[in-house]
Amino acid sequence: MQYISYFYEILNKKLNRLSNMKTIKILGTGCSKCKQTEANVKDAIAQLNIEANVIKVEDIQEIMAYNVLTTPVLVVDEQIKIKGRVAQTNEIIEILKQS
Repeated sequence: MQYISYFYEILNKKLNRLSNMKTIKILGTGCSKCKQTEANVKDAIAQLNIEANVIKVEDIQEIMAYNVLTTPVLVVDEQIKIKGRVAQTNEIIEILKQS
């Protein structure tokens, strides 16, 4: 019985950590600006020492679903934060702190 409660406690901690994890999407077709934005996002995550689910969206149909005309686009938790330019690391850090 003790093992079950211990396992349940560990599982709850992991689920809570996952539910608080941010989802960051970089929308872009793979140009140099999109790649730089992705690198800056990873750098910001490392500097903040947080876990985040980083998704690179290159499919044009998926990008169009966000109703944007220029890339790269930075999306945090399904909210467009920056579009049409490279998001700088310090900007991303501030966005992640506020989100």
